[in-house]
Amino acid sequence: MELKHLNAFVLVAEELHFGRAADRLGVAQPQLSQWIKRLESDLGSPLFERSTRSVHLTEQGESILKPARKTLEWARRTELAVLASDPEVFGRVRVGYAGASSREVLPAVARAVRAQEPGIELDLRSMVYGGHAPGLVAAGELEVGFSRLPLHQPGVHGRIFAYERVLAALPADHRLAALDEVPPSELAHEPWVTFPATKGSNVRDVGLRLAHEAGFTPRIAQEAPDSYAILGLVAAGVGVSLTVSSVRHIETPGLVYRDLAGEPAYLAATVIWGDSPDRATRRILEIMEDVLPTPPVPPGRVLD
Repeated sequence: MELKHLNAFVLVAEELHFGRAADRLGVAQPQLSQWIKRLESDLGSPLFERSTRSVHLTEQGESILKPARKTLEWARRTELAVLASDPEVFGRVRVGYAGASSREVLPAVARAVRAQEPGIELDLRSMVYGGHAPGLVAAGELEVGFSRLPLHQPGVHGRIFAYERVLAALPADHRLAALDEVPPSELAHEPWVTFPATKGSNVRDVGLRLAHEAGFTPRIAQEAPDSYAILGLVAAGVGVSLTVSSVRHIETPGLVYRDLAGEPAYLAATVIWGDSPDRATRRILEIMEDVLPTPPVPPGRVLD
């Protein structure tokens, strides 16, 4: 067994989604699938039950998850024991991420950290909603997080690394798909697909805000936990949705993206951290600033 195969197994077990696990590793999904198959071959047993809609651990997969995590933890301790005698920066930095805006940039950040600061271990923590990150940073459960404006928690600081334009997501055969720009008012009588109301989604909040500004309250036909699920439902014709430009890489058959008519609206994606970051955290923030510099403010309206 190879450590990289065990690490791949643990990430898939945490995400229960090969695409998201591949994003965390910074590898292509086919490569990740090959690693899992190799591990299953080494162990002589299937570890996941796969279907077109879901991924689940088998009984054998459940049984090795805890030992796999322990093996990886001891491997990391071994590396850090060697690096501890080196004058370079070392330590463990917990980074919380959620949503397409952070998943898209994580591979570049992880590669830069490995190249520049091999003594720093990035502990990547997957969250469903970026709105949870500020509270976790304030509570000391994360050193760094990805979130969006506004930030209200005392002791949480942030820097913008991207502006995400708000877009309409439509079924390809929808009557509005023929337009280059969709007036928000045209979505008044459409069924909507969006994030759950109780989970702290900035994207849901901004969609409702723009609908109210256009003079209507959306009729929400279905809620789904993440952008992949929401856009899949849109492609299936369940409804329409407002989303952000960072999900454009999700190319589901039957799905199209269209700009909204009028003044462009943006969400500001941020890197956040708490008071008094330690040396390793400060170094991670410096690397992030190099990899993800703050862009100029785009023409239009930045929503907060």
